[in-house]
Amino acid sequence: MNNELKWVRESDFGTWFLSTDTWVNFVLRKALDDLEHLFPERKPSYQKIMDVGCGFGHSLVELDKRFDPQQLIGLDVDPDVPARAQINADQCHAKVEFLTSNAEAIALPDASLDMIFCHQTFHHIVGQEQAVKEFYRLLKPGGVLLFAESCRRFIHSLIIKVLFRHPMDVQKTAEEYVDLLQQTGFQIKPEQISHPYLWWSRWDLGVLEKMGLVNPKKPHEETMVNVIAVKPD
Repeated sequence: MNNELKWVRESDFGTWFLSTDTWVNFVLRKALDDLEHLFPERKPSYQKIMDVGCGFGHSLVELDKRFDPQQLIGLDVDPDVPARAQINADQCHAKVEFLTSNAEAIALPDASLDMIFCHQTFHHIVGQEQAVKEFYRLLKPGGVLLFAESCRRFIHSLIIKVLFRHPMDVQKTAEEYVDLLQQTGFQIKPEQISHPYLWWSRWDLGVLEKMGLVNPKKPHEETMVNVIAVKPD
């Protein structure tokens, strides 16, 4: 497979933003905190975890702290990632290895993972249906997919189009993402789904709410979806 054919390279701004404390504190940790509350049954440890789209490796550090793995696999299509993420990999107690690959074809054995973390990466993937099938194939029975993504409403907003780069024709609504996971075979209960409406995911960055002009509790198209999806035993 030619990775270049299935990769929309992030903008310079987007690459920089992924390295910032703002990303770590307001995006990554917020998502993980929410996902941890959605777990149906939490195990003491998830021994082998893959982080899809590991970027600068900040998520490797968080996964290491929260889920006590023995091994972490940082998957990313960008060949520059291993060097970029090594400083964070070195902070992990678990053994860390990097794999440069598209998510649609991952060179790992069937049923080899206990957890897959896919945070703000899936909307970058061109072959989404095949990627979900790969996640399902790689998880052990009872394994969990932590899925946290921005939805079409957010990705198609003007500010995101200007500052970031995405494959725009594959973006989905929250409902469509959940449907895709379920159609692939994942089990998802209603209490394992969350729709954060964070200030940074709105077209106005939450300014109108602060001015009292918008009520965020009113019906709106969801901008985010967090899901704990379980591969059946």
